[in-house]
Amino acid sequence: MEAVAYSNFRQNLRSYMKQVNEDADTLIVTNKNVEDTVVVLSKRDYDSMQETLRVLSNEYVMDKLRRGDQQFSEGNFKTHDLIEVSLDD
Repeated sequence: MEAVAYSNFRQNLRSYMKQVNEDADTLIVTNKNVEDTVVVLSKRDYDSMQETLRVLSNEYVMDKLRRGDQQFSEGNFKTHDLIEVSLDD
């Protein structure tokens, strides 16, 4: 995670936005007042974090995930070939 001073961030906003989106890494924007420091991340990463929080906070979904993980760990699963679907149908 890279850190940059606010004044430098402001002067090079476009390049930092591009960097955050391309590298999928967060950027810390510092300020003299530590309470004004912010973290910049891509919308894709933000959306992913929000979805993860929704899943983790949904007890029903988490129970299903835990049960599936346990079944997999115990070898209690079946494999099968994928079905090929033609786009012409």
